[in-house]
Amino acid sequence: MTAPVIVRTRIDATVRPMLVYVLMTIVGAAAFLYPFWLPADTLPNNAHSGDAPVVAAAIGALVVAALALEVRRGAMTGSSVAVLGVLSASAGLLRLLDLPGGANAMFFLVVLAGAAFGPRFGLLLGLCSMAVGAVITGGVGPWLPFQMLALAWMGAGAGVLGQVTRRWRPGAEIGALALYGWGWGFVYGAIMNLWFWPFVRDGGPLSWEPGIGIVATAERYWSFYVATSFAWDAAGALANAALIAVTGVALLRTFRRFSVRVTR
Repeated sequence: MTAPVIVRTRIDATVRPMLVYVLMTIVGAAAFLYPFWLPADTLPNNAHSGDAPVVAAAIGALVVAALALEVRRGAMTGSSVAVLGVLSASAGLLRLLDLPGGANAMFFLVVLAGAAFGPRFGLLLGLCSMAVGAVITGGVGPWLPFQMLALAWMGAGAGVLGQVTRRWRPGAEIGALALYGWGWGFVYGAIMNLWFWPFVRDGGPLSWEPGIGIVATAERYWSFYVATSFAWDAAGALANAALIAVTGVALLRTFRRFSVRVTR
């Protein structure tokens, strides 16, 4: 095999998984946003009652494709896939814990693991963790693929942040990750409201109406979020930051030690 062919093969092996991740993000964003472009009379009464299985199937197929391509090009090994499985199961089990204010105990683990293993691992961990947690807690429904996507974006963002903070002092890095977890306590809730908000058509000042424009839509959504979710998400954000601050140094050190051993 000539040198140009080898280089082209390596580039293809790197680009293909990235295209899968990009497609996953596009599919996810489209699933959240497409109701805003449909006429009101075409929207079903129940949010995503018909298309949620399609979204879940598409995301599941893309996850399998991403794993297969990562293993094929050597970026992930059997050991790293096993670590992904163990961490997904652990995060899923953490959904059984009841934290003050209804906070989710699994978020801090996804943030720390994503920071240690990188954005692609964090994305896959978020998807798999939420799926496992839903099965364990019986929380399977049309909202599940949207929860998976939101947590995947949280894990991917933590991976990007971890690449930036890797050389920082432990205290500063954990502080940055705790702040990230705090912020995502609100971002996650704001994203998740979008899966059903366009379908709430009661004619009130907090509901969406077709044709009102981007600015008016944003204003109404902000009012809706503050009235229904802000206080709830504030408790979750505080729990995320506290758990990362308390466990971050030990867990991040352990995860990074494993990431060196199981990744290439």
